[in-house]
Amino acid sequence: MTDRKEEETLNRTTFELLGYGNIVEELREYAVTPKGREMAGELAPFLSEAKLRKHMRDTTQARQLLDALGAPPFPAMEHVEEYVEKAVKGELLLPEHMEQIGFFLVAVRRMQVYLEKGKDSEIGLAFYGDNLAEVRELQEEIARSVRGGRIDDYASNGLRDIRREIQTLEGKIKEKAESALRAGKAYVADSFVVNRSGRVCIPVKKEYKSKVPGMLVDKSSTGSTLFIEPQAVAKLRENLELCRIEEDTEERRILYTLMDRIAEHEAEILEDIRVVVLLDFIFAKAKLSARMGAIEPKLNTERYIRMKQARHPMLREEECVPLDFEIGRGIRGIVITGPNTGGKTVAMKTVGLLSLMACSGLHVPCEKADIAMNSQVLCDIGDGQNISDNLSTFSAHIRQVNEILGTVNEESLVLLDELGSGTDPAEGMGIAIAVLEELRKSGCLFLVTTHYPEVKEYGERHSEIVNARMAFDRESLRPQYRLEIGKSGDSCALYIAKRLGVPDEVLLMAAREAYREQADGLIRELELDTGNAVDTGDAGKGRKNAWKQKTPHIEKQVAVKREAVHGETFTRGDSVTVSPEQVIGIVVKPADRNGDVLVQIQKEKKLISHKRLKLKVAASELYPEDYDFSIIFDTVENRKARHQLGKGYQAGLEVPVEEALK
Repeated sequence: MTDRKEEETLNRTTFELLGYGNIVEELREYAVTPKGREMAGELAPFLSEAKLRKHMRDTTQARQLLDALGAPPFPAMEHVEEYVEKAVKGELLLPEHMEQIGFFLVAVRRMQVYLEKGKDSEIGLAFYGDNLAEVRELQEEIARSVRGGRIDDYASNGLRDIRREIQTLEGKIKEKAESALRAGKAYVADSFVVNRSGRVCIPVKKEYKSKVPGMLVDKSSTGSTLFIEPQAVAKLRENLELCRIEEDTEERRILYTLMDRIAEHEAEILEDIRVVVLLDFIFAKAKLSARMGAIEPKLNTERYIRMKQARHPMLREEECVPLDFEIGRGIRGIVITGPNTGGKTVAMKTVGLLSLMACSGLHVPCEKADIAMNSQVLCDIGDGQNISDNLSTFSAHIRQVNEILGTVNEESLVLLDELGSGTDPAEGMGIAIAVLEELRKSGCLFLVTTHYPEVKEYGERHSEIVNARMAFDRESLRPQYRLEIGKSGDSCALYIAKRLGVPDEVLLMAAREAYREQADGLIRELELDTGNAVDTGDAGKGRKNAWKQKTPHIEKQVAVKREAVHGETFTRGDSVTVSPEQVIGIVVKPADRNGDVLVQIQKEKKLISHKRLKLKVAASELYPEDYDFSIIFDTVENRKARHQLGKGYQAGLEVPVEEALK
């Protein structure tokens, strides 16, 4: 992939803005092998026509095989290459490592069978199977020697005999131990033999240690039970240990023999890995093509792009309105106008993303497609505001556009969304036209969206630029998300306002302010009533304002002055400050004859002299009218009980009522 990366000159910002990274990530998910996923992650457009056509051909032929034969049998070959390299270096491989290599070689044979079926259809990719080396003898030797992650008994006659001897000795040891257990049943703590530190022992009560001949191996946590290896077992155990040493030696010999065989076939195995990884990557592209219902685009270097019924690959088919698009062959630029919600940006992203995909050797979701190779796809789409750089939306756009103008050439595809927006309309319009002129002179292909009518007029003055619009249903006020090339559009603001009931006299003024001399045609199209347009005197006010509805007026609050009884008068719900503690309380009951006010402070109610209280916030400012103060002053249990009583008499249900709440 290195040579492709050296050829790559596209701006990575373009990949992000157009969602190319999402396509690459999905492609990675379709790859089975780690290195196949790595190849998918490095996918980028080609600049070499020969390489692009080869990769596109591979994708198409893999899709044909996938449709005809189903998914190929790729192995989970993680670490296989690493194990082969270890074998070559003489580092001991474990049986499970050896088994992984064997599984890989089996999968290679299955892949050969799969590809062989494709040869009948004369699909060129099927002949990749000829590059797979069949190392059948090694695969069969591994299968015969390793099974279930361990060396098989029949890997060699010597290993078979040793393991049989081990089995015999283990049986004799168990038999001798159980015999000793039965013989000393009066002295044992349990009725079964146990294994301690790899030795077969019998559990003997501490006080009978001398009654059972043998070697003390272990004891229980309390010390009351001793685990003794009987004398009759010790000699057999020594023989067993010698046999296990022989077993380990023979297993190592078998593994080293297999490693030598792997080292002999290193070149073939590594070539098989390379071919399988490449096929994994190619078939990942085919699986992506199948998921999208995509087709092979026709590639050209004639600067011509045509897409029929194109769909954005990241949108569900039922959500996507297919796009018909054509540029080139005399047409260098397309200027799209229309409402913001009309799908202009999606249309632009679809053209850009499908161009990138085609130039990367991927199929595209279209009914038909002719796509030109591009040396660069350059775009400025979206807000682009950069807070860390303290750039406004307009500044960010201009910086990106400036970079585009500095690198664009006749083999570029340029996509500019809302050109000239984010600043003074007059200046923005001027900048938009100036940028279009530079793009026109460069000879590149470009697609631009804008709101400025002057930009549409600029396009009409140049034969190599075509206006387009996103279709809009003026009856339903719904965008139709369909690109109509050759027709200029507008934002439909006046049509929307008309449908939503804005009066004709407002629309008349809006049309004349916006379109000046060209307003009459739009006024007729909107069927606006011009009868009241000139009636500006007092007599006309009634007619002009007839459409206005009666509107409510603000009801100003009338301040109510409280009468002072004991200094300052407090009402229920007032928030007060209590001195000298400076705590906040809520008035439960106004002052009595003695001037004492009942105040609740942190759920506790106290009588406090009004002289110690100062109004913090009046209840009228804290609570709505008819507020239920029991929420504040009563307990939850009492409120629930009161609610139940509200439904009718219930025997045994009582609600205590404080005097202050009555």
